[in-house]
Amino acid sequence: MSKSFKILAADHTGITVANLERSLAFWRDVLGFELSHTPHQTGELASEVTGVAGAEISIAVLKGYGHKIELLEYIAPDNRKREFELRPCDLGHIHVAFTVDNLDAVLNTIGAWGWKAAGQPQTITVGPNTGKRVVYVRDSDGTTIEFMEMPKEVDG
Repeated sequence: MSKSFKILAADHTGITVANLERSLAFWRDVLGFELSHTPHQTGELASEVTGVAGAEISIAVLKGYGHKIELLEYIAPDNRKREFELRPCDLGHIHVAFTVDNLDAVLNTIGAWGWKAAGQPQTITVGPNTGKRVVYVRDSDGTTIEFMEMPKEVDG
């Protein structure tokens, strides 16, 4: 099947959050992303883009590590779900993955911000990621990040 289009690049990952300032502080101060800009969308633009009637959105766009993260706090509509626990096995779940130099240091740091590991870090034993230590972590909004630590170099 031939396509009449091509994807040129990945632009950003968008994450809906309960408290924009709290989430912005974590992504900026803990993970080291740089705040790019803070647009506010409302009216026809917000409603038509999202498909959510009456949408009003406060946004923080962060840049870092060759990727952008868009944090979105919906101010309206009032009937939005404020609590919803989506598990990694549930349809619609999404996560972003970052490669880090020290997984244990990451886990020690994020705990102070209310993020918790979903389980224990594991070392992958087969496939292209063999040797990487990985773990999912989640915040109180249900946002999931996967952290991956590269295999340690063995001196020989």
